[in-house]
Amino acid sequence: MNRPYAYGLALPMIMAAAAAFADTPAPVVQMAQATVQMFAPSAPPPPRHEEVPPPPSPTTVVWEPGYWSWSGNDWVWVAGHYAERPSAQAVWEPGHWVEQSNGWLWVDGRWRVAER
Repeated sequence: MNRPYAYGLALPMIMAAAAAFADTPAPVVQMAQATVQMFAPSAPPPPRHEEVPPPPSPTTVVWEPGYWSWSGNDWVWVAGHYAERPSAQAVWEPGHWVEQSNGWLWVDGRWRVAER
């Protein structure tokens, strides 16, 4: 795993963990959308239940749920977090794993503009 990708996974996990111990709303993560290529030899575990904390102000944020990431050796849970909505019409489509003939491929989550 390259370091920028590892740091990209660590930031939301650290921020969500800090919010769990604080008596304040979860932080908002502002991250650029990047394409992540992940391939795993086995199916991910079932998703973990996450308690969604109250949203921070402003209310232009969306909860991006956590997901399982393949580290190259094992499954690692990436905690959910609030993310700034890029526009009022933007809808978050969560990432997901898709079974292939030789393993599992990660399809990144993405923002799309909702049709009116």
